[in-house]
Amino acid sequence: MIMVEQETKSEFQWFVLHTLSGQENKVKDSIEKRLKIDEIDDLIKQVLIPTEKVAEVKKGKKTTSTRKFYPGYILVHMKLLDEKGRLLDRPWYFIRDTPGLIGFIGGDRPVPLKIDEVNSILSQIEERQDKATPKVAFEKGETIKVTDGPFQNFTGVIDEIDPSRGKLKISVSIFGRSTPVELEYWQAERA
Repeated sequence: MIMVEQETKSEFQWFVLHTLSGQENKVKDSIEKRLKIDEIDDLIKQVLIPTEKVAEVKKGKKTTSTRKFYPGYILVHMKLLDEKGRLLDRPWYFIRDTPGLIGFIGGDRPVPLKIDEVNSILSQIEERQDKATPKVAFEKGETIKVTDGPFQNFTGVIDEIDPSRGKLKISVSIFGRSTPVELEYWQAERA
């Protein structure tokens, strides 16, 4: 697992940038392209948009897309403050001049993220990197419709939810009897 060590004020720290809605990738790309040109890559290490893979069924086909953890925000690992906690002009104006950016969280006095906050975000990204989570969150007792498999078009009530495996246990009425059925999240939708 990726862990960040404690950093001092004059070192690199993680800051949160607020972007215009839907402009996160554009802002990230702009910063990364301008790093070398403006010769500021010694003050900015990484630009990160925390995302996860999300699975859903559209028109009978399972699709996987990417969803942002924090829409409208990106993280930047940079050296923005000197030893006394004062803003450094070069990285401050470099970031502020990025198209699509509203500003730093904290305004004119940006506050770096705490180490445990950064580690929590990085571990969430790492955990969700390979496994697609369902787009729809189901609740116990909810009525759902089966969209795929041998019980397609049946409706049932959710008895158990297993988020770690992405499975649902539902009760379906077959020939007047309640029958337990196990499904993957993507095989069901709200009725």
